[in-house]
Amino acid sequence: MSGKKRASPGTDVEKNPLANVELNNEDAKKLQDIQKDVQRVELVIERLAMDKLAPVYEKRRAVAKSIEKFWPVALMNNNMISFHAQHTIDQLALSYLEDLWIVRDPKEPRCYTIEFFFKANPYFTDSVLKKEYKYVPPPAASDEKPDADGITDSMLEFSWARDVQPSATPIHWKDPENALTKLHPRVAEVDGDDDDMPAEAGSFFNFFEVADDPFEIGAQIANEIFSEATDYFMGNIAGDELDSEEEDSEDDDDDAEEIDLEKPRAKKQKKE
Repeated sequence: MSGKKRASPGTDVEKNPLANVELNNEDAKKLQDIQKDVQRVELVIERLAMDKLAPVYEKRRAVAKSIEKFWPVALMNNNMISFHAQHTIDQLALSYLEDLWIVRDPKEPRCYTIEFFFKANPYFTDSVLKKEYKYVPPPAASDEKPDADGITDSMLEFSWARDVQPSATPIHWKDPENALTKLHPRVAEVDGDDDDMPAEAGSFFNFFEVADDPFEIGAQIANEIFSEATDYFMGNIAGDELDSEEEDSEDDDDDAEEIDLEKPRAKKQKKE
């Protein structure tokens, strides 16, 4: 004999006590104001941390310059950078990198200029390659007065997509045959929209010569690699694997010499 299960008594009349919770305009305004206060304090703390870290980074800078290939190794131990610098000739050019620095915008420290300093090399004449993420304040910012901490309402409503303009830096290549961005250009998606990701990233140095940064390489360098450079150099940071249809890149025909930009090996200490 089959039968229907009986529902628990009262289920037909029970209602979710958390449904249809109403919020009046006054309380909504109070919550929004408090959330702005939270954002304001977080922004003040973020700026204070940047100020405190600046002399520490200067100290690390001096030490890093004395270590062979500190920055090339640190960069290549980041999965995103190693993917975009997968061509051997990119790695050869990066091996001449001797210093990397981030210059923060004094008005809006979330914007910055990334500076790569190179030794003399056979690829380009530039000793410094820069990429600026320029702060373009909204029109309303001109009439704002900062509070005691220097914070304005437009800073709380900061939008990277709206308020930041990336720049392009031309690279002066010594030999057309070694012009990396010509050998491996960034390739747009066929019949794609302007917002589509490129079909091929090409050379890492497209990061400098093309203003647009769809892969957010700049944010990865400035906010992740630069602050954790020592751990990246030592290979202590395990990153997420990048998904790509082009994981197996073709060998370059200019890979006559091999370079080692992997985790450095610590020297064995002599026993006393």
